[in-house]
Amino acid sequence: MADIDTALAASRDAVDQLIRAGEQSGGAWIASRAPGKWSPSQIVEHVARGLDETANMAAGRPSKLPRLPAVVHLILRHLFFKRILGKAAFPKGWKAHKAMDPASGPATPAEGRVRLETAHQQFDEACRQAASHGERMRTIFGAVPVEDCVRFVELHTRHHGKQMADR
Repeated sequence: MADIDTALAASRDAVDQLIRAGEQSGGAWIASRAPGKWSPSQIVEHVARGLDETANMAAGRPSKLPRLPAVVHLILRHLFFKRILGKAAFPKGWKAHKAMDPASGPATPAEGRVRLETAHQQFDEACRQAASHGERMRTIFGAVPVEDCVRFVELHTRHHGKQMADR
């Protein structure tokens, strides 16, 4: 896997693309594209929450994501994590955990930019710290290399960026 600098640069690029897509959403910023779908504002908040919680895991802080038994980690790691990394794409119809399901998000694209930039900066710092110690990250998929976790977050961000661009 790529080194941490390369992985975090790709993640930052994905965040920048999501920010641009949000800024181009115009009046649709707080409007969902269909019943049961998120608005661009909610997508931004969902991605920012993912960055926040991954930063918490990287730093060894409590996370809002569930703690699962080791056997479940193994199953999730093989069925989802490794598959997503291998295909470089998220499967369709995957639902977010309730802690990551926002009722609302930033009020404007400018606030969305600040929210994402702040969340990514904290994520970047926590991941660099974990990588500098040669640590594996404890995630809902079990312990994984930091660079792989960063790549997963990048793919997650790109997945949602495509949703916003398709509007």
